[in-house]
Amino acid sequence: MRDDDVLIAVHALAPALRERAAETEALRRVPETSVKELESAGFFRLLQPRAYGGLATDPAVFYAAVHEIAKACGSTGWAASVLGVHPWYVAQLDPRAQEEVWGVDDASRICSSHAPTGEVTSVPGGFRLSGRWRFSAGCDHARWALLGGLVTDGEGRPVDVRTFLVPCADYRVDGVWDTVGLRGSGSNDIVVEDAFVPAHRTLGYGPVTTLRCPGHEINHEPLYRLPYAAVFTTAVSTAMVGIAEGAYEDHLVAARESVRASHGRRAAESPFAQVRLARAAGEIDAARLQLGRNMTDLYAIARSGAEIPTELRARTRRDQALATERALTAVDLLMENAGRGPLRMGDGVLQRAWRDLHTGRGQAANDVERALALYAQDALGMDVHDPML
Repeated sequence: MRDDDVLIAVHALAPALRERAAETEALRRVPETSVKELESAGFFRLLQPRAYGGLATDPAVFYAAVHEIAKACGSTGWAASVLGVHPWYVAQLDPRAQEEVWGVDDASRICSSHAPTGEVTSVPGGFRLSGRWRFSAGCDHARWALLGGLVTDGEGRPVDVRTFLVPCADYRVDGVWDTVGLRGSGSNDIVVEDAFVPAHRTLGYGPVTTLRCPGHEINHEPLYRLPYAAVFTTAVSTAMVGIAEGAYEDHLVAARESVRASHGRRAAESPFAQVRLARAAGEIDAARLQLGRNMTDLYAIARSGAEIPTELRARTRRDQALATERALTAVDLLMENAGRGPLRMGDGVLQRAWRDLHTGRGQAANDVERALALYAQDALGMDVHDPML
Protein backbone atom coordinates (compact mmCIF):
# COMPACT_ATOMS: atom_id res chain seq x y z
CA MET A 1 0.00 0.00 0.00
CA ARG A 2 1.25 3.48 -0.93
CA ASP A 3 0.56 6.86 0.70
CA ASP A 4 -1.55 7.93 -2.27
CA ASP A 5 -3.64 4.79 -1.99
CA VAL A 6 -4.57 5.72 1.58
CA LEU A 7 -5.61 9.24 0.62
CA ILE A 8 -7.70 7.92 -2.28
CA ALA A 9 -9.37 5.38 0.01
CA VAL A 10 -10.08 7.97 2.72
CA HIS A 11 -11.58 10.33 0.14
CA ALA A 12 -13.84 7.52 -1.05
CA LEU A 13 -14.97 6.86 2.53
CA ALA A 14 -15.96 10.48 3.21
CA PRO A 15 -19.59 10.26 1.99
CA ALA A 16 -20.28 7.27 4.23
CA LEU A 17 -18.68 8.97 7.24
CA ARG A 18 -20.81 12.04 6.54
CA GLU A 19 -23.96 9.92 6.38
CA ARG A 20 -23.10 8.37 9.77
CA ALA A 21 -22.44 11.69 11.53
CA ALA A 22 -25.82 11.72 13.32
CA GLU A 23 -25.45 8.04 14.24
CA THR A 24 -21.97 8.76 15.59
CA GLU A 25 -23.36 11.47 17.86
CA ALA A 26 -26.17 9.23 19.06
CA LEU A 27 -23.74 6.40 19.90
CA ARG A 28 -21.34 8.83 21.62
CA ARG A 29 -18.51 6.94 19.93
CA VAL A 30 -17.31 6.28 16.39
CA PRO A 31 -19.25 3.34 14.92
CA GLU A 32 -17.28 0.13 14.59
CA THR A 33 -18.05 0.15 10.87
CA SER A 34 -16.26 3.48 10.42
CA VAL A 35 -13.22 2.31 12.38
CA LYS A 36 -12.97 -0.87 10.32
CA GLU A 37 -13.27 1.11 7.09
CA LEU A 38 -10.49 3.48 8.16
CA GLU A 39 -8.38 0.50 9.12
CA SER A 40 -8.95 -1.14 5.73
CA ALA A 41 -8.03 2.14 4.05
CA GLY A 42 -4.64 2.01 5.80
CA PHE A 43 -5.20 5.22 7.74
CA PHE A 44 -3.95 3.92 11.09
CA ARG A 45 -0.70 2.71 9.46
CA LEU A 46 0.36 6.09 8.11
CA LEU A 47 2.54 6.98 11.13
CA GLN A 48 3.30 3.39 12.15
CA PRO A 49 6.91 2.15 11.74
CA ARG A 50 7.78 0.15 8.66
CA ALA A 51 9.30 -2.47 10.97
CA TYR A 52 5.74 -3.34 12.00
CA GLY A 53 3.82 -3.05 8.77
CA GLY A 54 3.39 0.71 8.78
CA LEU A 55 4.09 3.34 6.14
CA ALA A 56 6.13 5.83 8.23
CA THR A 57 4.92 8.42 5.76
CA ASP A 58 5.60 12.10 5.24
CA PRO A 59 3.40 13.65 7.99
CA ALA A 60 1.73 15.87 5.38
CA VAL A 61 -0.06 12.75 4.08
CA PHE A 62 -1.38 11.92 7.53
CA TYR A 63 -2.68 15.46 8.12
CA ALA A 64 -4.32 15.53 4.68
CA ALA A 65 -6.19 12.33 5.60
CA VAL A 66 -7.23 13.73 9.00
CA HIS A 67 -8.51 16.89 7.30
CA GLU A 68 -10.62 14.86 4.86
CA ILE A 69 -12.13 12.71 7.63
CA ALA A 70 -12.94 15.70 9.84
CA LYS A 71 -14.62 17.49 6.93
CA ALA A 72 -17.02 14.56 6.70
CA CYS A 73 -17.62 14.03 10.43
CA GLY A 74 -16.04 16.10 13.18
CA SER A 75 -16.21 13.45 15.90
CA THR A 76 -14.76 10.77 13.62
CA GLY A 77 -12.03 13.17 12.50
CA TRP A 78 -11.12 14.04 16.07
CA ALA A 79 -10.98 10.44 17.27
CA ALA A 80 -9.13 9.32 14.14
CA SER A 81 -6.55 12.08 14.49
CA VAL A 82 -5.73 10.98 18.03
CA LEU A 83 -5.79 7.23 17.41
CA GLY A 84 -3.80 7.77 14.23
CA VAL A 85 -1.03 9.76 15.88
CA HIS A 86 -0.33 7.25 18.66
CA PRO A 87 1.63 4.77 16.52
CA TRP A 88 4.13 7.60 16.13
CA TYR A 89 4.47 7.84 19.91
CA VAL A 90 4.77 4.09 20.46
CA ALA A 91 7.57 4.12 17.87
CA GLN A 92 9.55 6.26 20.35
CA LEU A 93 9.37 3.59 23.07
CA ASP A 94 11.77 0.80 23.92
CA PRO A 95 11.74 -1.85 21.15
CA ARG A 96 10.41 -4.38 23.68
CA ALA A 97 7.29 -2.26 24.16
CA GLN A 98 6.78 -1.98 20.41
CA GLU A 99 7.02 -5.74 20.09
CA GLU A 100 4.35 -6.17 22.76
CA VAL A 101 2.00 -3.82 20.92
CA TRP A 102 2.54 -4.92 17.32
CA GLY A 103 4.44 -8.20 17.46
CA VAL A 104 1.31 -10.32 17.65
CA ASP A 105 -1.13 -7.92 15.98
CA ASP A 106 0.28 -5.11 13.86
CA ALA A 107 -3.23 -3.58 13.67
CA SER A 108 -3.37 -2.87 17.41
CA ARG A 109 -4.70 0.63 18.15
CA ILE A 110 -3.64 2.88 21.01
CA CYS A 111 -5.56 5.59 22.85
CA SER A 112 -4.20 8.11 25.36
CA SER A 113 -4.70 10.55 28.20
CA HIS A 114 -1.37 12.25 28.75
CA ALA A 115 -2.34 14.55 31.63
CA PRO A 116 -0.42 13.27 34.70
CA THR A 117 -3.48 12.67 36.85
CA GLY A 118 -2.86 9.16 38.17
CA GLU A 119 -0.94 7.87 41.16
CA VAL A 120 2.49 6.43 40.35
CA THR A 121 4.61 4.32 42.72
CA SER A 122 8.15 3.23 41.85
CA VAL A 123 8.75 -0.48 42.43
CA PRO A 124 11.54 -2.86 41.42
CA GLY A 125 11.51 -3.28 37.63
CA GLY A 126 8.98 -0.55 36.96
CA PHE A 127 6.00 1.25 38.44
CA ARG A 128 2.57 0.64 39.88
CA LEU A 129 -0.19 2.77 38.42
CA SER A 130 -3.63 3.69 39.73
CA GLY A 131 -6.19 6.39 39.00
CA ARG A 132 -8.60 7.88 36.50
CA TRP A 133 -7.59 9.52 33.23
CA ARG A 134 -10.17 11.63 31.40
CA PHE A 135 -10.89 12.54 27.77
CA SER A 136 -9.40 9.51 26.00
CA ALA A 137 -10.81 9.87 22.47
CA GLY A 138 -11.54 6.61 20.67
CA CYS A 139 -10.61 4.49 23.68
CA ASP A 140 -13.40 1.99 22.99
CA HIS A 141 -11.50 0.98 19.85
CA ALA A 142 -8.05 0.61 21.44
CA ARG A 143 -6.13 -2.30 22.94
CA TRP A 144 -3.52 -0.15 24.66
CA ALA A 145 -3.51 3.21 26.44
CA LEU A 146 -0.77 5.82 26.90
CA LEU A 147 -1.31 7.41 30.31
CA GLY A 148 0.56 10.29 31.92
CA GLY A 149 1.86 10.18 35.47
CA LEU A 150 4.02 12.16 37.87
CA VAL A 151 6.93 10.24 39.40
CA THR A 152 7.99 11.40 42.87
CA ASP A 153 10.94 10.73 45.13
CA GLY A 154 10.82 9.13 48.59
CA GLU A 155 9.58 12.38 50.10
CA GLY A 156 6.79 12.96 47.60
CA ARG A 157 8.59 15.57 45.51
CA PRO A 158 8.04 15.36 41.73
CA VAL A 159 11.14 14.23 39.86
CA ASP A 160 9.79 13.22 36.45
CA VAL A 161 6.71 13.22 34.24
CA ARG A 162 6.35 9.99 32.31
CA THR A 163 3.98 8.29 29.93
CA PHE A 164 2.98 4.71 30.75
CA LEU A 165 1.85 2.17 28.14
CA VAL A 166 -0.90 -0.02 29.60
CA PRO A 167 -2.72 -2.97 27.93
CA CYS A 168 -6.53 -2.99 27.93
CA ALA A 169 -6.48 -6.00 30.29
CA ASP A 170 -5.14 -3.66 32.99
CA TYR A 171 -7.73 -0.90 32.69
CA ARG A 172 -11.43 -0.36 32.13
CA VAL A 173 -13.27 2.25 30.09
CA ASP A 174 -15.85 4.26 32.00
CA GLY A 175 -18.42 5.53 29.47
CA VAL A 176 -19.00 8.98 30.94
CA TRP A 177 -18.60 11.02 27.73
CA ASP A 178 -21.83 12.99 27.22
CA THR A 179 -21.15 16.49 25.93
CA VAL A 180 -22.52 19.27 23.75
CA GLY A 181 -19.92 18.84 21.02
CA LEU A 182 -17.64 16.11 19.68
CA ARG A 183 -20.26 13.80 21.11
CA GLY A 184 -19.22 10.92 18.89
CA SER A 185 -15.51 11.06 19.74
CA GLY A 186 -15.98 8.57 22.58
CA SER A 187 -13.61 10.51 24.84
CA ASN A 188 -14.37 8.39 27.88
CA ASP A 189 -12.39 7.87 31.07
CA ILE A 190 -9.68 5.26 31.57
CA VAL A 191 -9.62 3.71 35.06
CA VAL A 192 -6.62 1.75 36.36
CA GLU A 193 -6.51 -0.12 39.66
CA ASP A 194 -2.99 -0.95 40.79
CA ALA A 195 -1.45 -2.12 37.51
CA PHE A 196 2.24 -2.96 37.17
CA VAL A 197 3.98 -1.23 34.25
CA PRO A 198 7.52 -2.46 33.48
CA ALA A 199 10.12 0.26 33.00
CA HIS A 200 10.51 -0.49 29.28
CA ARG A 201 6.87 0.48 28.75
CA THR A 202 7.40 4.01 30.04
CA LEU A 203 9.00 7.14 28.60
CA GLY A 204 9.93 10.39 30.32
CA TYR A 205 9.38 13.87 28.89
CA GLY A 206 13.15 14.45 28.76
CA PRO A 207 13.96 12.00 25.93
CA VAL A 208 10.81 13.06 24.05
CA THR A 209 11.75 16.74 24.26
CA THR A 210 15.38 16.22 23.26
CA LEU A 211 14.42 13.78 20.45
CA ARG A 212 16.61 11.02 21.87
CA CYS A 213 14.23 8.12 22.41
CA PRO A 214 14.98 4.39 22.74
CA GLY A 215 12.73 3.58 19.79
CA HIS A 216 15.20 5.26 17.43
CA GLU A 217 17.32 2.14 17.79
CA ILE A 218 15.06 0.33 15.33
CA ASN A 219 13.04 3.13 13.72
CA HIS A 220 15.38 5.19 11.56
CA GLU A 221 12.81 7.05 9.46
CA PRO A 222 12.98 10.86 9.74
CA LEU A 223 9.32 10.91 10.79
CA TYR A 224 10.38 9.84 14.28
CA ARG A 225 12.84 12.74 14.69
CA LEU A 226 10.02 15.29 14.92
CA PRO A 227 8.98 16.96 18.21
CA TYR A 228 6.09 15.24 19.94
CA ALA A 229 4.31 18.53 20.65
CA ALA A 230 4.35 19.46 16.97
CA VAL A 231 3.11 16.09 15.76
CA PHE A 232 0.31 15.69 18.30
CA THR A 233 -1.00 19.24 18.48
CA THR A 234 -1.03 19.58 14.70
CA ALA A 235 -3.19 16.44 14.51
CA VAL A 236 -5.80 17.99 16.80
CA SER A 237 -5.76 21.39 15.09
CA THR A 238 -5.96 19.81 11.63
CA ALA A 239 -9.13 18.05 12.70
CA MET A 240 -10.60 21.35 13.85
CA VAL A 241 -9.74 23.10 10.59
CA GLY A 242 -11.24 20.17 8.68
CA ILE A 243 -14.47 20.52 10.67
CA ALA A 244 -14.59 24.22 9.78
CA GLU A 245 -14.02 23.56 6.09
CA GLY A 246 -16.73 20.91 6.02
CA ALA A 247 -19.16 23.41 7.56
CA TYR A 248 -18.09 26.10 5.08
CA GLU A 249 -18.68 23.87 2.06
CA ASP A 250 -22.08 22.78 3.36
CA HIS A 251 -23.06 26.38 4.12
CA LEU A 252 -22.16 27.51 0.61
CA VAL A 253 -24.66 25.06 -0.83
CA ALA A 254 -27.35 26.18 1.61
CA ALA A 255 -26.63 29.89 1.06
CA ARG A 256 -27.21 29.61 -2.69
CA GLU A 257 -30.78 28.48 -2.09
CA SER A 258 -31.90 30.04 1.20
CA VAL A 259 -34.11 33.11 1.38
CA ARG A 260 -33.98 35.52 4.32
CA ALA A 261 -37.41 36.11 5.84
CA SER A 262 -36.43 39.65 6.86
CA HIS A 263 -36.14 40.95 3.29
CA GLY A 264 -37.37 38.16 1.05
CA ARG A 265 -34.09 37.96 -0.90
CA ARG A 266 -31.67 35.11 -1.37
CA ALA A 267 -29.08 35.13 1.40
CA ALA A 268 -26.32 34.86 -1.18
CA GLU A 269 -27.26 38.28 -2.57
CA SER A 270 -26.53 40.11 0.68
CA PRO A 271 -23.17 41.93 0.52
CA PHE A 272 -22.80 41.48 4.27
CA ALA A 273 -23.30 37.73 3.93
CA GLN A 274 -20.73 37.69 1.15
CA VAL A 275 -18.17 39.46 3.34
CA ARG A 276 -18.71 36.98 6.16
CA LEU A 277 -18.27 34.08 3.71
CA ALA A 278 -15.04 35.59 2.41
CA ARG A 279 -13.71 36.13 5.92
CA ALA A 280 -14.56 32.58 6.93
CA ALA A 281 -12.80 31.19 3.85
CA GLY A 282 -9.76 33.35 4.57
CA GLU A 283 -9.53 32.12 8.17
CA ILE A 284 -9.69 28.49 7.06
CA ASP A 285 -7.10 28.99 4.31
CA ALA A 286 -4.71 30.84 6.63
CA ALA A 287 -4.96 28.12 9.25
CA ARG A 288 -4.35 25.32 6.80
CA LEU A 289 -1.46 27.05 5.04
CA GLN A 290 0.39 27.83 8.26
CA LEU A 291 -0.04 24.31 9.61
CA GLY A 292 1.22 22.87 6.34
CA ARG A 293 4.22 25.21 6.15
CA ASN A 294 5.38 24.34 9.64
CA MET A 295 5.22 20.58 9.18
CA THR A 296 6.95 20.86 5.80
CA ASP A 297 9.78 22.83 7.41
CA LEU A 298 10.04 20.45 10.37
CA TYR A 299 10.11 17.37 8.18
CA ALA A 300 12.75 18.85 5.88
CA ILE A 301 15.05 19.44 8.85
CA ALA A 302 14.36 15.95 10.23
CA ARG A 303 15.28 14.44 6.87
CA SER A 304 18.52 16.43 6.78
CA GLY A 305 19.52 15.19 10.23
CA ALA A 306 20.01 18.72 11.56
CA GLU A 307 18.78 19.90 14.94
CA ILE A 308 15.31 21.43 14.97
CA PRO A 309 15.59 25.00 16.29
CA THR A 310 13.50 26.19 19.22
CA GLU A 311 12.14 29.09 17.19
CA LEU A 312 10.53 26.66 14.71
CA ARG A 313 9.04 24.64 17.55
CA ALA A 314 7.63 27.84 19.05
CA ARG A 315 6.27 29.00 15.68
CA THR A 316 4.62 25.61 15.17
CA ARG A 317 2.98 25.81 18.58
CA ARG A 318 1.84 29.38 17.89
CA ASP A 319 0.28 28.53 14.54
CA GLN A 320 -1.33 25.34 15.84
CA ALA A 321 -3.20 27.26 18.53
CA LEU A 322 -4.09 30.08 16.14
CA ALA A 323 -5.42 27.52 13.66
CA THR A 324 -7.96 26.31 16.21
CA GLU A 325 -8.95 29.91 16.92
CA ARG A 326 -9.32 30.64 13.20
CA ALA A 327 -11.46 27.54 12.70
CA LEU A 328 -13.72 28.70 15.51
CA THR A 329 -13.90 32.23 14.11
CA ALA A 330 -14.83 30.91 10.66
CA VAL A 331 -17.71 28.82 11.93
CA ASP A 332 -18.94 31.64 14.17
CA LEU A 333 -19.11 33.82 11.05
CA LEU A 334 -21.06 31.14 9.22
CA MET A 335 -23.50 30.88 12.11
CA GLU A 336 -24.06 34.64 11.93
CA ASN A 337 -24.71 34.22 8.22
CA ALA A 338 -27.18 31.39 8.62
CA GLY A 339 -29.77 33.18 10.72
CA ARG A 340 -31.91 31.30 13.21
CA GLY A 341 -32.19 28.02 11.30
CA PRO A 342 -29.13 26.26 12.75
CA LEU A 343 -30.23 27.16 16.29
CA ARG A 344 -32.90 24.46 16.16
CA MET A 345 -31.72 21.15 17.55
CA GLY A 346 -31.12 18.62 14.82
CA ASP A 347 -28.38 17.06 12.75
CA GLY A 348 -27.42 20.06 10.62
CA VAL A 349 -23.78 20.17 9.54
CA LEU A 350 -23.19 23.78 10.58
CA GLN A 351 -24.75 23.41 14.00
CA ARG A 352 -22.77 20.25 14.68
CA ALA A 353 -19.53 21.91 13.55
CA TRP A 354 -20.23 24.89 15.82
CA ARG A 355 -20.75 22.59 18.80
CA ASP A 356 -17.74 20.42 17.93
CA LEU A 357 -15.35 23.35 17.58
CA HIS A 358 -16.42 25.07 20.78
CA THR A 359 -15.92 21.77 22.61
CA GLY A 360 -12.56 21.08 20.96
CA ARG A 361 -11.33 24.56 21.88
CA GLY A 362 -11.24 23.39 25.51
CA GLN A 363 -8.55 20.78 24.79
CA ALA A 364 -5.32 21.66 26.60
CA ALA A 365 -3.36 21.80 23.35
CA ASN A 366 -5.65 24.57 22.12
CA ASP A 367 -4.77 27.11 24.80
CA VAL A 368 -4.12 30.07 22.50
CA GLU A 369 -2.83 32.51 25.11
CA ARG A 370 -0.28 30.04 26.45
CA ALA A 371 0.97 29.23 22.95
CA LEU A 372 1.34 32.91 22.06
CA ALA A 373 3.16 33.64 25.32
CA LEU A 374 5.62 30.81 24.61
CA TYR A 375 6.28 32.16 21.14
CA ALA A 376 6.84 35.69 22.43
CA GLN A 377 9.16 34.48 25.19
CA ASP A 378 11.30 32.64 22.64
CA ALA A 379 11.29 35.62 20.27
CA LEU A 380 12.43 37.86 23.13
CA GLY A 381 15.35 35.58 23.93
CA MET A 382 13.95 34.29 27.20
CA ASP A 383 14.55 30.73 28.42
CA VAL A 384 11.57 28.58 27.46
CA HIS A 385 11.02 25.24 29.14
CA ASP A 386 7.66 23.78 28.30
CA PRO A 387 6.61 20.22 27.34
CA MET A 388 4.33 21.71 24.65
CA LEU A 389 7.43 22.61 22.63
